[in-house]
Amino acid sequence: MTGTTEALGKSAAVDDGARGVARPFYVYAVLSHSLFQRGVFVLFLLDRGFSAGQLALLQTLLYLVSGVAELPTGVIADRIGRRAGIVIGQVLTAGCLLGQMASSSYWVFLALFIGQGMGMACVSGSDTALLYDLLVRRGATAGYVKIRSRFTMLGTVTSGVAIVLGGQMQRFSWGLVYAGSAACLVLAVMVLRARVPEIRGADAVDEQDGGGAGHRDATAWRAMLRVATPALVTLVVVSGLMHATLTPYIIFTQKTLSDQGAGAALVSVVIAAGFFVGGLAPLLSDRANRRVGYRVVVPVSLLALAAALGLSGLGRVWVTLAAFLVLVGIPEITAVLVDNVFNEAVPSRHRASLLSMISFVESALIGTGYLILGVLMDGWGSSVGMAAYAAVPLLACFLWLPVLFRGARAS
Repeated sequence: MTGTTEALGKSAAVDDGARGVARPFYVYAVLSHSLFQRGVFVLFLLDRGFSAGQLALLQTLLYLVSGVAELPTGVIADRIGRRAGIVIGQVLTAGCLLGQMASSSYWVFLALFIGQGMGMACVSGSDTALLYDLLVRRGATAGYVKIRSRFTMLGTVTSGVAIVLGGQMQRFSWGLVYAGSAACLVLAVMVLRARVPEIRGADAVDEQDGGGAGHRDATAWRAMLRVATPALVTLVVVSGLMHATLTPYIIFTQKTLSDQGAGAALVSVVIAAGFFVGGLAPLLSDRANRRVGYRVVVPVSLLALAAALGLSGLGRVWVTLAAFLVLVGIPEITAVLVDNVFNEAVPSRHRASLLSMISFVESALIGTGYLILGVLMDGWGSSVGMAAYAAVPLLACFLWLPVLFRGARAS
């Protein structure tokens, strides 16, 4: 009886510790995703007199710089601290947004988009590494999937609301849109600095107890080689291909719906609804993790993406719309589960560096996916191009089959 009481008391303490870690991250998720320019930045750039080709170059540069900068920024976050990396990234992004508001020169915008890409890279990997290591410190990593799913939900839903609000704010002035986004990023940084303690890679919180000392690696590259099991490497590639399908699919669905006869008002409503579906779906991640596991959820998500792309190829607007709203949330569940696996697999000492390496692979595949889908849609039309792109998630599903049937874990 005493043992049961002690166990319940310990469980309650762990839950309290997890909630204490999670609360400031939830506030940070809302503030950092309150980017009012996200839904209207294309209109803003066109208003500045830039051509469609110049817009495409800016977006390509943004993803390219973000991907290349992932590796050095991850190392920096491990050296100076994960919270410091987030602060640097968000402040840099806020400054670039204010610079865009004040400038009309294309060459200045090129420099600002390079800075914004570097800011994105500073944050990528550092936020989840900081959250996970704080849970390790509290002995509450079992709650990571639930906390991460709520974190994702709050961020995605906030993004959808911010898109709607940004369109309304633009009626008053572009300055209000961009200054409002920058202000929210600064507030997010203030919340982190006030409520979240710093953790550096040298703390190695998950290696301090027990025999991990013999496995401490001096560099992130050695750590990567030690943890890079075939199953983990396969998961990195498959996850990258999933994101390389989902991200372009969400963006290019706007063009597909438009080409199939949907008006601008309907398209905007559908995309906003897609954000809400994608934001609420991760709340099912914890249940999916306990009942099914990531090894099964991964191929289900890939087949859902392939089905959505294939149905879009039928050329019927209501079929495309329904497929988008029903299936777009499933990969978001998988993303949370895969993120948990990555955090379990890598050591604290180099967590931000290794997660940045994984993000680099994903960014490279997403950029390639944009190019491939764009070429397919230009050459064969939006509907047929979408259907042809279903080969990408099917390829990823094929690569995952050995892991699924062998039952190997990535971590």
